[in-house]
Amino acid sequence: VQLQASGGGLVQAGGSLRLSCAASGGTFSRYGMGWFRQAPGKVREFVAAISWSSGSTYYADSVKGRFTVSRDNAKNTLYLQMKSLQPEDSAVYYCAAKTMSGSYDYLSLYNYWGQGTQVTVSS
Repeated sequence: VQLQASGGGLVQAGGSLRLSCAASGGTFSRYGMGWFRQAPGKVREFVAAISWSSGSTYYADSVKGRFTVSRDNAKNTLYLQMKSLQPEDSAVYYCAAKTMSGSYDYLSLYNYWGQGTQVTVSS
């Protein structure tokens, strides 16, 4: 499956953005989906994830209550609604798809990755 992330940009602290991840070339509804981010000089970290049926969602503690992950299987699209953004949220955000069982916050369990979209939050 190919993944294309979009929706990043420059926003002031306290602002909002919605990221999208369009999937093609596979059966989107079969994949667990996740969002990860990587800031300069830091390791890639888990942000949020959603099960194939949208029945379960998972969040990093740092984004709970501010970010919402969702998916539309009919449109083959994953979303990440981000609110109350802070400068520390600045990073390249990646979407990823997994078929393997196991915890959704394990980067190594994801089979496919998008190219990333830059989010910059100014103070």
